[in-house]
Amino acid sequence: MPLDLFTVGDPIADTKAPTDVPIGERWSERKFRGRLVNPANRRKMTIIVVGTGLAGGSAAATLGEAGYKVKSFWYQDSPRRAHSVAAQGGINAAKNYRNDGDSVHRLFYDTVKGGDFRARENNVHRLAEVSVNIIDQAVAQGVPFAREYGGLLDNRSFGGTQVSRTFYARGQTGQQLLYGAYQALERQIAAGTVEQHARTEMLDLIVVDGRARGIVARDLVTGELSTHFADAVVLATGGYGNVFYLSTNAMGSNTTAIWRAHKRGAYFANPCYTQIHPTCIPVKGDYQSKLTLMSESLRNDGRVWVPKERGDTRDPRQIPEAERDYYLERIYPSFGNLVPRDIASRAAKNVCDEGRGVGPGGLGVYLDFAEAIERLGRPAVEAKYGNLFDMYAQITGEDPYSVPMRIYPAVHYTMGGLWVDYDLQSSIPGMFVIGEANFSDHGANRLGASALMQGLADGYFVLPATITDYLADAPFEQIDDSHPAAVEALQGVQEQVQKLLSINGTRTPASFHRELGKLMWDLCGMERTDEGLRKALDRIPEIRQEFWTNVKVSGDWHSFNQTLEMAGRVADFIELAELMCVDALHRRESCGGHFRAESQTPDGEALRDDENFAYVAAWEWTPEGQPPVLHREALEYEYVHLAQRSYK
Repeated sequence: MPLDLFTVGDPIADTKAPTDVPIGERWSERKFRGRLVNPANRRKMTIIVVGTGLAGGSAAATLGEAGYKVKSFWYQDSPRRAHSVAAQGGINAAKNYRNDGDSVHRLFYDTVKGGDFRARENNVHRLAEVSVNIIDQAVAQGVPFAREYGGLLDNRSFGGTQVSRTFYARGQTGQQLLYGAYQALERQIAAGTVEQHARTEMLDLIVVDGRARGIVARDLVTGELSTHFADAVVLATGGYGNVFYLSTNAMGSNTTAIWRAHKRGAYFANPCYTQIHPTCIPVKGDYQSKLTLMSESLRNDGRVWVPKERGDTRDPRQIPEAERDYYLERIYPSFGNLVPRDIASRAAKNVCDEGRGVGPGGLGVYLDFAEAIERLGRPAVEAKYGNLFDMYAQITGEDPYSVPMRIYPAVHYTMGGLWVDYDLQSSIPGMFVIGEANFSDHGANRLGASALMQGLADGYFVLPATITDYLADAPFEQIDDSHPAAVEALQGVQEQVQKLLSINGTRTPASFHRELGKLMWDLCGMERTDEGLRKALDRIPEIRQEFWTNVKVSGDWHSFNQTLEMAGRVADFIELAELMCVDALHRRESCGGHFRAESQTPDGEALRDDENFAYVAAWEWTPEGQPPVLHREALEYEYVHLAQRSYK
C-alpha cells in the first residue's frame, strides 16, 4: 500500500466497557458505575439531537421525558418523514416466543457471525440484551405488531438465522415503530421539554475547547443560517448509502452531518462497510434516481431461482421445475433462501454474470411465490405480504401473485459510520452518535431486522443511560453567537455556500452525483479489486476538481433552494467516496459486505485475514492535500470463536 494514500496513527481502544466482569453483566455494571445527573440539574442542561428517525426520535423523546431541555432538528417537514419510515420487514428481539431455541446469547452470536466477526462483542451483546425491552416499549405505545390467532405477537425469520425472532407489522414495521417514537416525541414537544426545528439542516459542528457545544444550521425554507448551543450534541442522521446515487435510501438521505463532524475531529470508522440488499426491484432506466426495496421477509416464503441454461428468455411460468436452479437452496442447504444479505447478493451477481440472469439486461433473478400460494392459499400470503405485493405491482405493472417477482441487489445500509465508544460517544467529547450514523454494532454486514433494533436500543435505552456520565461534569462554559468558535463555524458555512453559488458552471449537482455513484457502484460496490479501487482513486479527485470549477447552482441562499442543498451534499459525498476507496483498498481481505476479489475461498466465499485485519479502521481527517490517518482498534473475541463463516 503506497504510504501517500494514508498514514498510520496511534491505536485506539474503547475503554468504557467494564471488561472486568462477564459479558452478560457488563451493561448493568456500566450503568451502575456511570455517574448520574439529578432531576433538578437536568432542567438546567440542553441537548441537541439532530435527526428524528427511530434513533433520533426515541432519543429526543426519552431525554425530554427525563427532564433535559432538548432541541430537535430535522430537515423534513415532519419527523414522520424520516427514512426509518421505509423499513419494511421487521425488528429482531430475543424473546423466544416460538420456543425454537432463541436466546440473548444466540442473537448475540448470530449478529457477530453475520457481521463476519468484525463487530465488538460488548456492543453486540448489549444490543441483544436490550432487544427484549424494545418490544415491550413498542407494544405499550400501541405499535400494531402482527399477532397469532391466540393474540400473542407473531414472529418470522430473516436472513442469517435459523430461528423466528423478527416481530413485524405486515410490511410496514418501520413506519409503525416510527409512529410510536413520533408520538412520544410530540408528547414532549407539547410538554415543552423538546424544542422543534423542522426543515432545518445541520451544516457544521461547533467545537469549543475540544468539546462539541453546538451546531450551525440552515433553515431550508428561508435560507437563514443560525447557530445553536448545548451541553451535548447527538447525531442520529442515518447512513451514507446515497454516495452510490442509486440506493434504497430516500432521496434526501445524505452524509453531511456526520461528514462535517468528521472534519471537526470525529473519527470515521470502517467507511467501506456498505450493505448490498439482495431483494430490490431492478434498475429500469438510465435516469432513475431511486431504487425500491422488497422486504427481506419475502424470502421466508418466496423461492429464489434462475433458469439452468443461459439465455433462457421464456415466460418463467413456462419453465419446468427440472429446468430451474434454486441456487440458494442448492448452495446453502442449511439456510436456503434465508442466507445473510451479503451472501445472497453475491450469489445473485454470480448467476447473472454467468448469463443466467432474467429481465432487461439479464440483471435480475426470480423471487417466486407460486409454491407458497399453493401451500398456504392466496389469502394467507396477502395477509403477510399484501402491501409489498401491491407496491411491486404499482412499480412494475406485473402481478406478483401470478408472475414471479424480479429482484436484483442494490445499495441499502451502511455499517460504517462515526467511531463511538461503549457509551456511544465519538472521539469528540460531548458528541454522541446513535443509530446508523455510528459504526458500532453490525461489523461488516448487518443482519436483516437489526437496524430498527439498534436505532431504538440506542435511543430509548442506551444513550439516555450513558450520556449522564458526560453531563455529570457540567456546567460547562456559557457560549453564544459571539464566541470565536461559533463565529468561525458560521463564517465557514457562509463561505462554502457563497462559493457554490459563485461558480456558475455548466453541470448540475445531480450530474456529478450520478457520475460519482456509477463509479462507486462499478469499482467499490459488490466486488472490489486492487486495480478498480486505484482507478476510482485516480478519478475521484478529478471529479472533485471539476465539481468545484464547473457546478451550476441556480438561485440564492436566502430562500428555498433545493439545488443548493444538493450541491452541498454532493460535495460531501465526493470527499467521503475517496475515503471509502482508501479504506477498501487498505483492507486486503474479504469480510461481509466488503468483498475483495483477491481474497476468496476456492468456492467463492469471503476470505478473512484475522491475523492482519481483525480491527476497526478509524480514520482521522487531515487538511486537504494530506493523507488521512488510520487509527486501529483491535477486535478481541472472548465469547465467540473466530471461524470461517458457513451457512451451508
